[in-house]
Amino acid sequence: MSSDTREKPDAKYRHDEDGGPDPEEHGGHGRGGMGEEVKRKEDRRFITGRGNYVDDVKKDGMLHCEVVRSPHAHAEVKNIKTERAEAMDGVVAVLTAEDLEAYDLATMPTLMDDTQEVLVKDKVKFQSQEVAAVIAEDRYLAKDGAEKVQVNYDSREPVVDAETAKREDAPVVREDIDQESNHIFTWETGDEAATREAFEAADVTVEEDMYYQRLHPAPIETCGCVADWDQDNEKMTVHMTSQAPHAHRTLFSMVSGIPEHKVRIVSPDVGGGFGNKVPIYPGYVIAAAASYVLEQPVKWVEERSENIQTTSFARDYDMTGRIAATEDGEITAVDVDVLANHGAYNAAAQPSKFPAGFFKIFTGSYDIDAAHGELEAYYTNTAPGGIAYRCSFRVTEAVYLIERMVKVLAQELDMDPAEVRRKNFIPEDAFPYESATGWTYDSGDYHRALDKALESTNYHDLREEQQRRIEKDDDKLLGIGLSTFTEIVGAGPGKQCDIAGVEMFDSAEIRLHPTGKATVRIGVQTQGQGHETTFAQIVAEELGLDVDDVQVEHGDTDTEPYGLGTYASRSTPVGGAATAVAARKVREKAKSIAANELEVAEEDVVWDRESGQFHVQGVPEQSLSIADIAGASYMNSPPDQEPGLEAVDYYDPPNMTFPFGAYVCVVEVDRETGEVDIRKFYALDDCGNRINPMVVEGQIHGGLAQGIGTAMMEHVSYDDNGNVTAGDFMNYLLPTAMEIPEMETDYTVTPSPHHPIGAKGVGESPTVGSPPAIVNAVVDAMEHAGVSHVDMPMTPDRVWGKLEEAGLAKDPAEDLELDIDGEEAAGD
Repeated sequence: MSSDTREKPDAKYRHDEDGGPDPEEHGGHGRGGMGEEVKRKEDRRFITGRGNYVDDVKKDGMLHCEVVRSPHAHAEVKNIKTERAEAMDGVVAVLTAEDLEAYDLATMPTLMDDTQEVLVKDKVKFQSQEVAAVIAEDRYLAKDGAEKVQVNYDSREPVVDAETAKREDAPVVREDIDQESNHIFTWETGDEAATREAFEAADVTVEEDMYYQRLHPAPIETCGCVADWDQDNEKMTVHMTSQAPHAHRTLFSMVSGIPEHKVRIVSPDVGGGFGNKVPIYPGYVIAAAASYVLEQPVKWVEERSENIQTTSFARDYDMTGRIAATEDGEITAVDVDVLANHGAYNAAAQPSKFPAGFFKIFTGSYDIDAAHGELEAYYTNTAPGGIAYRCSFRVTEAVYLIERMVKVLAQELDMDPAEVRRKNFIPEDAFPYESATGWTYDSGDYHRALDKALESTNYHDLREEQQRRIEKDDDKLLGIGLSTFTEIVGAGPGKQCDIAGVEMFDSAEIRLHPTGKATVRIGVQTQGQGHETTFAQIVAEELGLDVDDVQVEHGDTDTEPYGLGTYASRSTPVGGAATAVAARKVREKAKSIAANELEVAEEDVVWDRESGQFHVQGVPEQSLSIADIAGASYMNSPPDQEPGLEAVDYYDPPNMTFPFGAYVCVVEVDRETGEVDIRKFYALDDCGNRINPMVVEGQIHGGLAQGIGTAMMEHVSYDDNGNVTAGDFMNYLLPTAMEIPEMETDYTVTPSPHHPIGAKGVGESPTVGSPPAIVNAVVDAMEHAGVSHVDMPMTPDRVWGKLEEAGLAKDPAEDLELDIDGEEAAGD
């Protein structure tokens, strides 16, 4: 490999002291390269209604699948009667577990070494679990047929939360694997003895219980597929809502026994993923099995209620955090206990060597000498999951815990939470930094980010306003919440991280055509992130091309190089790196061809990034563009080289990247109603070098909206019988434009030293950093009355309950009496 392909970020990717891009050195060539605000190429087809989604796929003779689901959370299946459905005109087949067993398709592997039934034969383990499937000539006939399938159940007592599941007398969820309890695993990290010693020696210790509620990603497009078995060529083609097409191809081959080169996964336009479209779901397997048996295409697309009730959830962590500190606020240790609800199967979508994901980043942005964490995971009669919903494998829970605990410590010490953070930040000169739990942070400048955030929001003025409101007993309390978080993204490295045994590298293939235009094929898969634009910008920057002359392709396993897909903010850190390195390989070969064309030695040829050309050293007028060289590579290639100009790279990162941010949330809490109004939200993110600032800002806006929903509204809840009580958008509330406040975005730039273009990733940072900022703000508003925590979602009734407990609630009738008395006095 040439020496310049995996080089560290060069001078053209560095930034000025204020953290902004230097227009003289970074982008600004007018070609749409790094740092330029290029409009997204893909948006034209989306805003004109020309997107192509799975449900848009139509094939001759296509049948439709409707799944029969259990109304019970925990019940034995006594028998299934399919005769009435099978007798309907237009119903082609009714499938049960026995039918799938004949083809060895009755079960499927999860992403964490568990096995899940495709269709249940003996016992359902969560409400709406798949029991049978009806295949019909159209979707409506399939739905009518599903209603005529009769299933007799013997209901059992369910267990729906981890606290109950851990009891010795709790109903056992998984007798199928000879489980005598609901315990799945115990995970531990850090140094327990050192942490215990630090707590024993501490001047101050604080503790807080907190629950990160079960959430659902709720993408605008639900999950679905069109499976098409070609008997003549013995090939299965599946158009599906996939965030990881190649990984899904491997899993499809493993489940079905069809050779992998005879399986094609096509992921067309995807209407949002957020981790929800990483796992394999029974509906995919049912459709593929039906197509294989019937030799016709079969479409399965779930409804919204099915998506929320049965596909993978996120979070559901009961956490207890503890901090030990000196009397002046220096944190000496952190200790964490977690009780995790994994649902009916261990199906978390995360690297197999990390059963608790990357939760061990719970030391956050702080230089803490001792840390210890322990997690216990349990089965329950709820839908399985534990995905990276717009976060990198449980990082959201870890960040929430440490950012809340720093606020609790500040309250205990009667210190400003900004000063506690400042006192404990990892110093800028300590990077690369080895955390107490074993991560190696690549780079950071937390003090600069916090200082900029406080100055930009007039933090000290806000504190004065808060005090004035308290003194005059105002009807609305003011709260200011901070979150200075660090995320970990970019999984691999492959020796540490794998999905279903496949190392988490990623890939890019670049081909220049004779006319100088480029096709880029990538292993990651977009679901709205803008890859067709940003990856084209990387290539444009590296090769001196115009961004409009670069076409990015993705989502077809027959043509794209093998990659692990897009989730956990790994596209730019891994796939973007592969693209940059592949482009540098192309550039290295182009240099040799340029020397041949210019009739000079190769060492006399230099690359000028600004002009996007090769020229003879000291003679800039003797130059060639990449487009010129591309033509020569096909028409006048050097005698010692193969014709053509292309390269592929499989990039295995040496480390992960560590984006960070400083968020400030300002809220008003109505003492009469408990309603929380987010007056302002300021979000400063440092994602290293930014490919497209406009795309970055859009990612942050979307992530903040989801963070607001998390903090204020969203919760997949269950009653004691295991019924999902928030299984549709009438009950699972999402924020609308009415609930989204004024957002101010900002940034600093601290490049990753090991990434080829110094980028870190940003798509998930706002969803990671915003919930603790919002909760901290609401708690901050009531802190003077002793309130130290409010669990999410912070609904008005929950907040009003805290106000009442603290003696802060106001009765609207009192204000009414005052108004009446005032009017009478004025009348007298």
